Amino acid sequence: MNKTYTIIIVLVLVAGGLFVFGMRKKAEAPTPNTGSENNGTISNEMPTVDSPGTSETSVEAGAVVTPYQPPVMTSNNTAVKEFIISGQNFSFSPSLIAVKKGDKVKITFKNTSGFHDFKIDAYGLATKQSKSPYQEVLEFTTDKAGSFEYYCSVGSHRAMGMKGTLQVTQ
Repeated sequence: MNKTYTIIIVLVLVAGGLFVFGMRKKAEAPTPNTGSENNGTISNEMPTVDSPGTSETSVEAGAVVTPYQPPVMTSNNTAVKEFIISGQNFSFSPSLIAVKKGDKVKITFKNTSGFHDFKIDAYGLATKQSKSPYQEVLEFTTDKAGSFEYYCSVGSHRAMGMKGTLQVTQ
């Protein structure tokens, strides 16, 4: 009888353990999309409507949708493209931002978790290394076209995937 109770208790513990571990979800870091879709991309351009006269818009599952916001105008009537980049262990969100050559860009880096910084070597931009919560604003004009990596220079954070892409088109 004692042996029967022991076996039942062991089976209940094993089943409970499998249930608890089976319910856990592993967090996955977002990955940049290299296709023609707009997943993970923030752009300040107004979306176009494919079918005039319709009010319905279809959005793919998982797509990041950013509502249109008119650009901020400076004193000399030049539009400023504004982006908020959130840094956490070990990724940036968004991981892709798109602008045009000649745009004035304002990036607000928000360190929301951990000890990080934000750098774009091609434009000589860098925030200070800091622990969260921290926020710093960088402003610059895109004077060259191409894809430029932004990253965290703390330790091995960049190698662990804490990087993104600034895409500047003609």
